[in-house]
Amino acid sequence: MPAPPLPIRSSSALSESYVSDAFHRYLKSSLSQAKAEHLLDPDILAGAEGDLMITGPALCLYFAALRCTTNPPSVPLPRSSKSATPMELSYDNCPEPFIAFLRVWSKTVAPIQSLAPELQHDLARIICGLQPIVLPTEPSLNGIAADLRAVAIEISQRRSFQERYGEDLQAALDSGAAPATPSPKRATFVPPPVYDPSPTSSANSSPRSSLDGHASPQYANRDLPPQSPSFLSPAPASAGPSNSGFPKASPSLLTPDSPAIEFIRETLYACIADALELQPSLRALLKTDPTRAYFASVAFAILQVATTSVTPDNTIVGVLGQTLTIEQCPPPLRPFMSELAAIGQAARALEDEDNETAMDCVQHGKPIPTTRMDRVRLMLEQGVGYAQGRTESEEGRRSVEGRAVSFTNRVNALSLGMTRLKAFRERQEDVFKVLGGIGM
Repeated sequence: MPAPPLPIRSSSALSESYVSDAFHRYLKSSLSQAKAEHLLDPDILAGAEGDLMITGPALCLYFAALRCTTNPPSVPLPRSSKSATPMELSYDNCPEPFIAFLRVWSKTVAPIQSLAPELQHDLARIICGLQPIVLPTEPSLNGIAADLRAVAIEISQRRSFQERYGEDLQAALDSGAAPATPSPKRATFVPPPVYDPSPTSSANSSPRSSLDGHASPQYANRDLPPQSPSFLSPAPASAGPSNSGFPKASPSLLTPDSPAIEFIRETLYACIADALELQPSLRALLKTDPTRAYFASVAFAILQVATTSVTPDNTIVGVLGQTLTIEQCPPPLRPFMSELAAIGQAARALEDEDNETAMDCVQHGKPIPTTRMDRVRLMLEQGVGYAQGRTESEEGRRSVEGRAVSFTNRVNALSLGMTRLKAFRERQEDVFKVLGGIGM
């Protein structure tokens, strides 16, 4: 069935800061409960290992669904004090930037509450990356977990969340201990850098008032023609301009002795201009939400490299034809490279299934539905709560396991993981400036 229209909202929407404060109180208690139930190990909380920045908010959404008592679903917000009036976050009072999150979350409430207690516990384990206990695994658990993690990914991209997440982790580490004896473990999570304008470009930059809490990068001088530094195109300068209108850049800065992380970074960044060419709507997104455009561009670059630049033996063919094998990777980087190859294999499997579905529809005279890969591209760009194009045929094709959402989460999680690495952070400001120039 098509998604129901959202209720008419009143003008008494809560402020974003109020909802954000309530969410972080909820998050602290959710992480503390997960630690008490041995779903999250203290060492993982302290080191912010793996995709904990996704797992934490997803758990928060899961516990909120368990506590929901309204229909249509609303989020019971924790009170700031014992004397404070209880508050529910609903469509009537939800701030506009959070509506998409509420829309997706509300669809998970009834399925979560209808699960038997042991399956609810297994759902929490899946959210935390643990194996379920009940076998065979209930297929719907993966779909529910995928939706919660998809919303969590979008929350984790918000600057206001990143700046406070370390405090949430430390509160969970300190939970259960006496007030005078806090946990000896300290949360080491560090938020990504803030993108400030350079002195030469600040006068002509276009700062974005961050209504949605994302980091607000500043663009390079708008009076200068857009120039792509070497990491935005693998083609040599002599190749001339491409048919797409994007400038071709000088050869890569990579040398034969460049570290593996630089090779991976430059290979991905070299595909960003191609991502903007293949997804023209990203160029418009650069003007309205540059941080989402950056994450989406990196995600599309990951998808392109995974599907076009990884050989059957998992060798990456990068800029200027240079290659990198998994054996050449330092051990800490091998999981990233393995996941890149696995994403390519999963993408090809989804495309094969889409083609089979299309052929079957043609043979039976049926309209061809929106493909899974098209849904993936929409979610990478617009988020899991996108409303455009959600037709009845598309809704009906969704698998119980939520494979398209799960695959999108996989790409986004790798994007978040890679862009948190120091080598990526060192170049992010340059990429923002170039993307700003291309988007003009």
